[in-house]
Amino acid sequence: MGAAIGQILGFAVGVAISPVPIIALILMLFSKRAASNSLAFLGGWIAGLAIVTIVVLALGLEGSDGDSDSGGWIKVLIGLVFLALAVKQWRSRPADGEEPEMPAWMTSIDEFTAVKAVGMGVLLSGVNPKNLGLTLAAAVSIGGAGLDTGEEAAVAAVYVVLASITLIVPVVGYLAAKEQMTPVLDSMKAWLTHNNATVMSVLFVILGAKVLGDGITLVAA
Repeated sequence: MGAAIGQILGFAVGVAISPVPIIALILMLFSKRAASNSLAFLGGWIAGLAIVTIVVLALGLEGSDGDSDSGGWIKVLIGLVFLALAVKQWRSRPADGEEPEMPAWMTSIDEFTAVKAVGMGVLLSGVNPKNLGLTLAAAVSIGGAGLDTGEEAAVAAVYVVLASITLIVPVVGYLAAKEQMTPVLDSMKAWLTHNNATVMSVLFVILGAKVLGDGITLVAA
Protein backbone atom coordinates (compact mmCIF):
# COMPACT_ATOMS: atom_id res chain seq x y z
CA MET A 1 0.00 0.00 0.00
CA GLY A 2 2.91 2.33 0.71
CA ALA A 3 4.13 1.97 -2.88
CA ALA A 4 0.66 2.89 -4.19
CA ILE A 5 0.58 6.02 -2.01
CA GLY A 6 3.99 6.97 -3.38
CA GLN A 7 2.65 6.66 -6.93
CA ILE A 8 -0.30 8.97 -6.34
CA LEU A 9 1.56 11.69 -4.40
CA GLY A 10 2.55 13.64 -7.51
CA PHE A 11 -0.99 13.55 -8.87
CA ALA A 12 -2.42 14.74 -5.55
CA VAL A 13 0.04 17.65 -5.37
CA GLY A 14 -0.85 18.57 -8.95
CA VAL A 15 -4.53 18.80 -8.05
CA ALA A 16 -3.80 20.68 -4.82
CA ILE A 17 -1.86 23.34 -6.74
CA SER A 18 -4.92 24.74 -8.50
CA PRO A 19 -4.96 28.57 -8.39
CA VAL A 20 -8.54 29.14 -9.57
CA PRO A 21 -10.26 26.96 -6.91
CA ILE A 22 -8.06 28.47 -4.19
CA ILE A 23 -8.93 32.01 -5.34
CA ALA A 24 -12.62 31.07 -5.49
CA LEU A 25 -12.48 29.67 -1.97
CA ILE A 26 -10.77 32.81 -0.64
CA LEU A 27 -13.46 34.98 -2.24
CA MET A 28 -16.10 32.82 -0.54
CA LEU A 29 -14.34 33.27 2.79
CA PHE A 30 -14.58 37.03 2.27
CA SER A 31 -18.28 36.84 1.34
CA LYS A 32 -21.34 37.32 3.54
CA ARG A 33 -21.95 33.54 3.69
CA ALA A 34 -18.34 32.66 4.46
CA ALA A 35 -18.85 29.65 6.72
CA SER A 36 -21.66 27.88 4.89
CA ASN A 37 -20.39 28.51 1.36
CA SER A 38 -16.74 27.67 2.04
CA LEU A 39 -17.69 24.40 3.73
CA ALA A 40 -20.15 23.60 0.91
CA PHE A 41 -17.51 24.35 -1.72
CA LEU A 42 -14.98 22.15 0.09
CA GLY A 43 -17.56 19.36 0.34
CA GLY A 44 -18.32 19.58 -3.37
CA TRP A 45 -14.62 19.57 -4.22
CA ILE A 46 -14.01 16.41 -2.15
CA ALA A 47 -17.11 14.75 -3.63
CA GLY A 48 -15.95 15.45 -7.19
CA LEU A 49 -12.55 13.86 -6.58
CA ALA A 50 -14.08 10.88 -4.79
CA ILE A 51 -16.68 10.21 -7.51
CA VAL A 52 -14.13 10.18 -10.35
CA THR A 53 -11.79 7.91 -8.37
CA ILE A 54 -14.56 5.46 -7.43
CA VAL A 55 -15.88 5.29 -11.01
CA VAL A 56 -12.44 4.53 -12.47
CA LEU A 57 -11.75 1.86 -9.84
CA ALA A 58 -15.17 0.33 -10.42
CA LEU A 59 -14.50 0.15 -14.17
CA GLY A 60 -11.28 -1.75 -13.45
CA LEU A 61 -8.97 0.39 -15.62
CA GLU A 62 -5.54 -0.76 -14.52
CA GLY A 63 -2.05 0.40 -15.26
CA SER A 64 -0.59 -3.12 -15.09
CA ASP A 65 0.54 -5.83 -17.47
CA GLY A 66 -2.30 -7.93 -18.81
CA ASP A 67 -4.69 -8.37 -21.65
CA SER A 68 -5.43 -4.65 -21.81
CA ASP A 69 -3.14 -1.63 -22.07
CA SER A 70 -6.06 0.68 -21.34
CA GLY A 71 -4.42 2.21 -18.26
CA GLY A 72 -1.24 3.00 -20.15
CA TRP A 73 -3.05 4.52 -23.11
CA ILE A 74 -5.20 6.63 -20.78
CA LYS A 75 -2.03 8.05 -19.22
CA VAL A 76 -0.47 8.71 -22.64
CA LEU A 77 -3.59 10.63 -23.71
CA ILE A 78 -3.71 12.61 -20.45
CA GLY A 79 -0.01 13.47 -20.75
CA LEU A 80 -0.46 14.79 -24.29
CA VAL A 81 -3.50 16.85 -23.24
CA PHE A 82 -1.52 18.37 -20.37
CA LEU A 83 1.34 19.38 -22.67
CA ALA A 84 -1.15 21.02 -25.05
CA LEU A 85 -2.76 22.85 -22.11
CA ALA A 86 0.71 24.04 -21.01
CA VAL A 87 1.17 25.77 -24.37
CA LYS A 88 -2.31 27.29 -24.17
CA GLN A 89 -1.76 28.61 -20.63
CA TRP A 90 1.64 30.08 -21.52
CA ARG A 91 0.20 31.95 -24.49
CA SER A 92 -2.66 33.31 -22.35
CA ARG A 93 -0.45 34.78 -19.61
CA PRO A 94 -0.90 38.56 -19.16
CA ALA A 95 1.68 40.95 -20.56
CA ASP A 96 3.73 43.13 -18.22
CA GLY A 97 1.45 45.68 -16.57
CA GLU A 98 -1.70 43.98 -17.84
CA GLU A 99 -4.38 42.90 -15.38
CA PRO A 100 -4.94 39.13 -15.50
CA GLU A 101 -8.38 37.97 -16.59
CA MET A 102 -10.21 35.64 -14.22
CA PRO A 103 -13.42 33.66 -14.89
CA ALA A 104 -16.53 35.83 -15.09
CA TRP A 105 -18.41 33.71 -12.54
CA MET A 106 -16.04 34.85 -9.81
CA THR A 107 -17.66 38.28 -9.80
CA SER A 108 -20.90 36.74 -8.50
CA ILE A 109 -19.37 34.60 -5.73
CA ASP A 110 -20.74 36.93 -3.04
CA GLU A 111 -24.25 35.94 -4.18
CA PHE A 112 -23.61 32.18 -4.17
CA THR A 113 -25.89 29.90 -2.20
CA ALA A 114 -24.55 26.79 -0.49
CA VAL A 115 -26.04 24.63 -3.27
CA LYS A 116 -24.24 26.63 -5.96
CA ALA A 117 -21.01 26.46 -3.95
CA VAL A 118 -21.29 22.66 -3.80
CA GLY A 119 -21.88 22.50 -7.55
CA MET A 120 -18.91 24.73 -8.28
CA GLY A 121 -16.71 22.58 -6.06
CA VAL A 122 -17.73 19.45 -7.95
CA LEU A 123 -17.13 21.11 -11.32
CA LEU A 124 -13.68 22.43 -10.43
CA SER A 125 -12.47 19.11 -9.00
CA GLY A 126 -14.27 16.47 -11.06
CA VAL A 127 -14.82 18.20 -14.42
CA ASN A 128 -11.92 20.67 -14.74
CA PRO A 129 -9.54 19.12 -17.35
CA LYS A 130 -6.39 19.24 -15.21
CA ASN A 131 -7.93 17.82 -12.07
CA LEU A 132 -10.01 15.27 -13.96
CA GLY A 133 -6.93 14.06 -15.82
CA LEU A 134 -4.82 13.81 -12.69
CA THR A 135 -7.53 11.97 -10.79
CA LEU A 136 -7.99 9.54 -13.68
CA ALA A 137 -4.23 8.91 -13.70
CA ALA A 138 -4.17 8.46 -9.91
CA ALA A 139 -7.10 6.05 -9.98
CA VAL A 140 -5.48 4.04 -12.78
CA SER A 141 -2.32 3.79 -10.66
CA ILE A 142 -4.32 2.65 -7.62
CA GLY A 143 -6.21 0.09 -9.69
CA GLY A 144 -2.99 -1.37 -11.03
CA ALA A 145 -1.21 -1.63 -7.67
CA GLY A 146 -2.61 -5.08 -6.84
CA LEU A 147 -4.41 -3.97 -3.69
CA ASP A 148 -7.52 -5.47 -2.11
CA THR A 149 -10.71 -3.41 -1.90
CA GLY A 150 -10.01 -2.04 1.58
CA GLU A 151 -6.48 -0.97 0.65
CA GLU A 152 -7.72 0.68 -2.54
CA ALA A 153 -10.25 2.65 -0.50
CA ALA A 154 -7.55 3.73 1.96
CA VAL A 155 -5.17 4.90 -0.77
CA ALA A 156 -8.04 6.68 -2.56
CA ALA A 157 -8.91 8.47 0.71
CA VAL A 158 -5.28 9.56 1.13
CA TYR A 159 -5.31 10.89 -2.44
CA VAL A 160 -8.52 12.89 -1.90
CA VAL A 161 -7.28 14.42 1.36
CA LEU A 162 -3.88 15.38 -0.07
CA ALA A 163 -5.47 16.79 -3.24
CA SER A 164 -7.77 18.90 -1.05
CA ILE A 165 -5.22 20.11 1.49
CA THR A 166 -4.79 23.58 -0.05
CA LEU A 167 -8.53 24.13 0.46
CA ILE A 168 -8.88 22.39 3.82
CA VAL A 169 -6.16 24.50 5.48
CA PRO A 170 -7.60 27.93 4.49
CA VAL A 171 -11.14 26.93 5.53
CA VAL A 172 -10.10 25.55 8.91
CA GLY A 173 -7.64 28.39 9.50
CA TYR A 174 -10.13 31.12 8.61
CA LEU A 175 -12.97 29.67 10.65
CA ALA A 176 -10.65 29.17 13.64
CA ALA A 177 -8.70 32.47 13.44
CA LYS A 178 -10.40 34.89 11.07
CA GLU A 179 -8.44 38.03 12.03
CA GLN A 180 -5.02 36.39 11.65
CA MET A 181 -5.85 34.59 8.40
CA THR A 182 -7.48 37.49 6.52
CA PRO A 183 -4.27 39.34 5.47
CA VAL A 184 -2.56 36.05 4.60
CA LEU A 185 -5.43 34.96 2.38
CA ASP A 186 -5.66 38.40 0.77
CA SER A 187 -1.97 38.32 -0.18
CA MET A 188 -2.31 34.77 -1.45
CA LYS A 189 -5.28 35.72 -3.62
CA ALA A 190 -3.43 38.65 -5.18
CA TRP A 191 -0.35 36.55 -6.00
CA LEU A 192 -2.33 33.63 -7.42
CA THR A 193 -4.51 35.93 -9.52
CA HIS A 194 -1.50 37.61 -11.11
CA ASN A 195 0.53 34.42 -11.65
CA ASN A 196 -2.24 31.94 -12.44
CA ALA A 197 -1.32 31.36 -16.12
CA THR A 198 2.41 31.01 -15.43
CA VAL A 199 1.88 28.61 -12.52
CA MET A 200 -0.49 26.48 -14.56
CA SER A 201 1.73 26.34 -17.65
CA VAL A 202 4.75 25.17 -15.64
CA LEU A 203 2.60 22.69 -13.74
CA PHE A 204 1.13 21.28 -16.95
CA VAL A 205 4.60 20.75 -18.43
CA ILE A 206 5.84 18.87 -15.35
CA LEU A 207 2.70 16.79 -14.94
CA GLY A 208 2.35 16.16 -18.66
CA ALA A 209 5.90 14.83 -18.92
CA LYS A 210 5.41 12.59 -15.88
CA VAL A 211 2.04 11.14 -16.91
CA LEU A 212 3.14 10.69 -20.54
CA GLY A 213 6.31 8.92 -19.42
CA ASP A 214 4.33 6.62 -17.10
CA GLY A 215 1.91 5.80 -19.91
CA ILE A 216 4.65 5.03 -22.44
CA THR A 217 6.33 2.75 -19.89
CA LEU A 218 3.09 0.82 -19.31
CA VAL A 219 2.23 0.49 -22.99
CA ALA A 220 5.76 -0.62 -23.91
CA ALA A 221 5.95 -3.18 -21.08
